[in-house]
Amino acid sequence: MKKILFILCLLSLTKFTFGQEKRVISKIDSTKTPELVLIQELTVKAPIDSVWNAYTTKKGWENWAVPLAEVDLKVGGHIKTNYNEQGKIGDSTTIITHIINYVPKRLLTLQAEITDNFPEFMKDDAKDFFNVIYFDELENGDTNIKSFGIGYKNNPKYLSLMNYFIPANEKTLMKLIAYLEKKK
Repeated sequence: MKKILFILCLLSLTKFTFGQEKRVISKIDSTKTPELVLIQELTVKAPIDSVWNAYTTKKGWENWAVPLAEVDLKVGGHIKTNYNEQGKIGDSTTIITHIINYVPKRLLTLQAEITDNFPEFMKDDAKDFFNVIYFDELENGDTNIKSFGIGYKNNPKYLSLMNYFIPANEKTLMKLIAYLEKKK
């Protein structure tokens, strides 16, 4: 069993999968706190302005993440999204993410409202969940994005939840890459 876990760890740490460079690197860190931190990092071949707009505008969100979005970019503002094309912002399938703070083109701190659509065990921990996203403009004009999902507990329920979040987030971030790199 240990041998299988070791091989799986090696495969997850490699930068190349089946001859292709892996564009989104995900890892779970639990070394500094009793909580899990989901770290996801990618570099996109696009200028910082385009990346920032993808995260902070209605048009940006609707071009890579969801069919419906509403953004009120300010401290205390929100990003409301809906994955249901037939839905509308404000219906029961709307996800509301609060903007806790931001530094333009550098940092965005978000906190999602936990609704009935989330697993029951997350509801007691809702106040602890944050997503801190750093944007770094590189010398060559590319942009590095590093996202920290904070507040997950280090227990089997949350570890199982990570099995869903990691591939789902990676798939969505690959859509971000495709959108931004197509714009060039």
